[in-house]
Amino acid sequence: MRRPQRIEPGPGQESVWDYPRPPAVEPVRDRVVVRLGGVVVADTTDAVRVLETSHPPVYYLPVADLADGALVPADGSSMCEFKGRARYFDVRGGDSVAPRAAWNYPTPEPGYESLRDRVAIYPSMMDSCEVGGEVVHAQEGDFYGGWITADVVGPFKGGAGTFGW
Repeated sequence: MRRPQRIEPGPGQESVWDYPRPPAVEPVRDRVVVRLGGVVVADTTDAVRVLETSHPPVYYLPVADLADGALVPADGSSMCEFKGRARYFDVRGGDSVAPRAAWNYPTPEPGYESLRDRVAIYPSMMDSCEVGGEVVHAQEGDFYGGWITADVVGPFKGGAGTFGW
C-alpha cells in the first residue's frame, strides 16, 4: 500500500508524518480534562503525549489525577512492540460506564518508563476530552486512541484502509 500524501502544516501546526518511529514521549503544558457521565473523571496539568509517525498524539494522564473510582480493571491485554504489554480499564463517571476505554503499561519497556503510572483514554468513548480548553476529536477507528487537536494535521492512520501504512 502506498503511503498517503502528507498535509503541509500551517503556522503553529505539526504533521503526524514528522513524528518519530519508535514513538517519542513528551510533556504536555496544557490542562487536560476528561468528562464522562456529565462529571469530570480526570483533570491534570501533568499529562504526557506519545508521538508516533502517522498517528495523532495519545495522551497519558497520571492515574493519581483521575477521580476516585473512575478506573475499574477490565479483562484482556494487548501488546505494543515499543511500549510493552497493556492492561485495560473500564472508565466510570456519573451513571456511565465505558468498557475498556482506558489502558496503561504497568511494566513498560525501556524508554517508556514515564508511562508506568499513567493511563490513556479513548476520547470517542468519553463525553469530551479537552487539551488547553479545546475539545479534541477522536482518531477514526479507535485502534490507537489518538487525540486530534487543531494544531495536528495528517492524514491519520486508523480509519478504514489505513492499516498498511
